[in-house]
Amino acid sequence: MVSFCPVTPQSSSSFPISNNTSHFLRRSYIPQSQCQFSLHSSSFLRNGVNLRWERESPATRIHASLTDVSVDVAVEEKKLPKGDTWSVHKFGGTCVGSSARINNVAEVIINDDSERKLVVVSAMSKVTDMMYDLIHKAQSRDESYKSALDAVAEKHSLTAHDLFDGPDLATFLSNLHQDISNLKAMLQAIYIAGHATESFTDFVVGHGELWSAQMLSFVIRKKGTECKWMDTREVLIVNPTGADQVDPDYLESEQRLDKWYSLNSSKVIIATGFIASTPQNIPTTLKRDGSDFSAAIMGALFRARQVTIWTDVDGVYSADPRKVSDAVILKTLSYQEAWEMSYFGANVLHPRTIIPVIQYGIPIIIRNIFNTSASGTKICHPSLIENEDKKILKDYVKGFTTIDNLALINVEGTGMAGVPGTASTIFSAVKDVGANVIMISQASSEHSICFAVPEKEVKAVAEALESIFQNALYAGRLSQVAVVPNCSILAAVGQKMASTPGVSATLFSALAKANINILAIAQGCSEYNVTVVLKREDSIRALRAVHSRFYHSQTTIAVGIIGPGLIGSTLLDQLRDQAATLKEESKIDLRVMGIMGSKLMLLDDSGINLEKWRELREEKGEVANLEKFLQYVHGNHFIPNTVLVDCTSDSVIASNYDDWLRKGIHVITPNKKANSGPLNEYLRLRALQRQSYTHYFYEATVGAGLPIIGTLRGLLETGDKILQIEGIFSGTLSYIFNNFKDGRVFSEVVAEAKEAGYTEPDPRDDLSGTDVARKVIILARESGLKLELSDIPIENLVPGPLSACASAQEFMQKLPQFDQEFTKKQEDADTAGEVLRYVGVVDVANQKGTVELRRYKKDHPFAQLSGSDNIIAFTTRRYKNHPLIIRGPGAGAQVTAGGIFSDILRLASYLGAPS
Repeated sequence: MVSFCPVTPQSSSSFPISNNTSHFLRRSYIPQSQCQFSLHSSSFLRNGVNLRWERESPATRIHASLTDVSVDVAVEEKKLPKGDTWSVHKFGGTCVGSSARINNVAEVIINDDSERKLVVVSAMSKVTDMMYDLIHKAQSRDESYKSALDAVAEKHSLTAHDLFDGPDLATFLSNLHQDISNLKAMLQAIYIAGHATESFTDFVVGHGELWSAQMLSFVIRKKGTECKWMDTREVLIVNPTGADQVDPDYLESEQRLDKWYSLNSSKVIIATGFIASTPQNIPTTLKRDGSDFSAAIMGALFRARQVTIWTDVDGVYSADPRKVSDAVILKTLSYQEAWEMSYFGANVLHPRTIIPVIQYGIPIIIRNIFNTSASGTKICHPSLIENEDKKILKDYVKGFTTIDNLALINVEGTGMAGVPGTASTIFSAVKDVGANVIMISQASSEHSICFAVPEKEVKAVAEALESIFQNALYAGRLSQVAVVPNCSILAAVGQKMASTPGVSATLFSALAKANINILAIAQGCSEYNVTVVLKREDSIRALRAVHSRFYHSQTTIAVGIIGPGLIGSTLLDQLRDQAATLKEESKIDLRVMGIMGSKLMLLDDSGINLEKWRELREEKGEVANLEKFLQYVHGNHFIPNTVLVDCTSDSVIASNYDDWLRKGIHVITPNKKANSGPLNEYLRLRALQRQSYTHYFYEATVGAGLPIIGTLRGLLETGDKILQIEGIFSGTLSYIFNNFKDGRVFSEVVAEAKEAGYTEPDPRDDLSGTDVARKVIILARESGLKLELSDIPIENLVPGPLSACASAQEFMQKLPQFDQEFTKKQEDADTAGEVLRYVGVVDVANQKGTVELRRYKKDHPFAQLSGSDNIIAFTTRRYKNHPLIIRGPGAGAQVTAGGIFSDILRLASYLGAPS
């Protein structure tokens, strides 16, 4: 290798440092040994990374090295053929993060069947961060920058040793050594000055791309494919615009590209991403995500057929897969959709990446380097999407994105209405403090303007506004400058949202049904996106709710079962047997996340396997803890909707319903304690249910699986007037009095019912009539009566002396002593052609309820019962002469669990499941 230094006519002129020698072929050189340079900080800091001639200093020297150059070789100039023969590939840092991955990239390039290929590469994974860290350490006067630079050198040296050998390795290591020597000198100057200009920083951090591009070019040549590598600082010219942005100078860049290609023609070109030069030839960068931008610019300069961005995911997802587990890869996106999604935080492309290719209609393909069989996502003109994929047009909303860590600022007051310049004053103040406005919303009344800014900037913005509007606030023309912290933005994006009725309604409905409050709304006139601001803690739940509602039309509900006793376990078995059918045919995904008994609970954040939940509870069950159970079921999963199913008869569990509903958790229960407890608590639950989209269903509290509550509500909601509700509400007492005939004695029938499992463990709980009274009070309250349980007179069938029995066994032993009393009542009724029935009555007209043993004619519907059936008669203004009768099994685990299951499916339909 021969090293040279450029010679210029005047010793005070500056020159750029470059590792690619073609730019200097037509300039004069003298041997490196004859020229030395001083690192005089006042000179190179003023000029960015350009160095000027100074007096010789033996302490520190920087020189430009040239490799593989013969100044005697005549180069044949060739014209750049632009157009569809070129394809552009961009490989990110993870794609070239190791020697194995660089080899893999080389194979992808070689196997691509495009006639001509331009390949843009990033620095190796983490290298750019390491280079920025060097600058930070040096200007902080932290001497560890030296060892950190050595680590950078070692990383690339080891990678090169893995990839190639012989002259290629020697050439690369020589170049690397030269670059590291230069960087050491530069970093030392930064260390001394304690400061680095932006241009100097850009020059330092751009070396990662130089090294990765060289290594990849050596590997491709080693595999038998000729290629050239391009230092894009010689070609790509950009103008800094402020705000950490640059604008490409396409005219100048095209001229430089034509010149470069005339000297370096090749069908495969490996180009550095991220780096460029200013019009003054000062090295700069395209800022963060600059390699994608480089690829798009090069695609435009070459008029390429397409630009492929190789990354580590299969394409663009419909939502962030880290937040929405069932997000899917989108096959196509329009430029505008990709632009909107990237602006609102989706990990797609930086918005500016799309700009260069739109003019020429060049598609961008997002593909996975680790899964080349996946076709990826194509970003192109909408017309191409229509031609390629008719089916995709059915999806009005393509994707959903969120931005977190925002604050909402609201400026409001009656003095704003009709006053020109208010908005200008507000946003001029925001601009002056350097804040970025993410979203703006203004009411048509002009009474208020609200806008979202990054949370780290909100304090400065609020202080600036309060200062500017100090007089208006004092005079009352403005009422407040209010800050709402801890906000997030959710955006729904889709080309077909435009002019499609109902999209916004569906979005807001999905959020409301997930019990999420919206703080502000904005929609551009293009209708490509609808943006809402909400509380940050609701961000993920909101994203999952709208994604599920729009994208899959599938309703997913996290289910927590409390009380896996007879009814609860039967419900779990029913869920197990029906889960697959519901998911496939009804788009309802019910995932049981937790099962809690009185002692043990079983939790699983992906859903409990209901085929063996009993075994799992024994193996993996933990001590029952209601608070932990609640947090696990409601907060530790990817599901926006949660329902807790209380299958107990516990009043303590029921006392939590109010708190659960306030937290946005739906409640379903056969537990009668809440609705038959203190009237004020019942009214609070109903009021809370009406105020939100949180649902509280309790059909199974009366009549097990019979549609009694639903029928009553239907009558009332359609304007009918309830006069009376009369019914046999106890399956146990129905069985007893249906069989108390033909000379049988009362105690014998009770014992038979207990043996068959119809009664509670202590039959006195049934015979006391309290359970019937609770059902009566529930129906009375549903009918509009404000009664307490104590207002219901109850005929207790437990003989007075037996109420004090110490056990159920003692009660059953002594019950035969009172058979004669019951036999006398039965015989009297039979003599009159009647039967005994234990009934509950809600007398709405007289605003009272009763529970008592009544006699009915043998042709009465109540006399026709058998087994443990219940029967309920609604006498209303419409059904006055012939009451509306509901009859069927009113007790038993299967029908009760079925009633609960029906409520769960009703909840799913309310949450968006297809009916």
